[in-house]
Amino acid sequence: LAYLEDTAAQAGLKTTLLDIEEIGLRDDGQFVDLDESLIALAFKLYPWEWMFHDAFGKNLSSAPTQWIEPPWKAILSNKGILPLLWEMFPGHPNLLPAWFDDDPQAAQLGTSFVRKPIYSREGANVELVSAGVTLVAEQGPYGAEGFIRQALAPLPNFSGQYPVLGSWLVDHTPCGLSIREDENPITGNTSRFLPHAIL
Repeated sequence: LAYLEDTAAQAGLKTTLLDIEEIGLRDDGQFVDLDESLIALAFKLYPWEWMFHDAFGKNLSSAPTQWIEPPWKAILSNKGILPLLWEMFPGHPNLLPAWFDDDPQAAQLGTSFVRKPIYSREGANVELVSAGVTLVAEQGPYGAEGFIRQALAPLPNFSGQYPVLGSWLVDHTPCGLSIREDENPITGNTSRFLPHAIL
């Protein structure tokens, strides 16, 4: 966060670094900092699904604060989108078959699948099952909201390290790539971002 605050300051923005608990709500529904200054623009790492359930959640849509990342990001970070995408685009080469855990069609996956909570962070409560045997299952606070099942697509193992590629497109143009690596086949909060170059 300090790095992002510094880049904002270099761009000429006045910044204040706050814990989420330090954000206040005025009687008129405006979000304010500890000095009662209006918060016009805020970057946060706090998950949207938590904010929606917080006491101030009902004010998110009416307060003029602009959030980076925007509220619609809650849809993209929700694993419930995966069965919906599969239903809309079955067989698409960039999708894995996925169903909600309680959907009878999930049986099509057989005995090898990944079970993921609809809301989850850093691999929490994810379970890898192969041929009916749980290979690894991570603990965590998620799952009350339900689960999805997705086809098992094991990560490659390079000398005990499991990499995941993240890529970004802007207007159909590739503009970013990250490599995140973990010693666990479920990418967790102790994974590392690897420096890389494409030559």
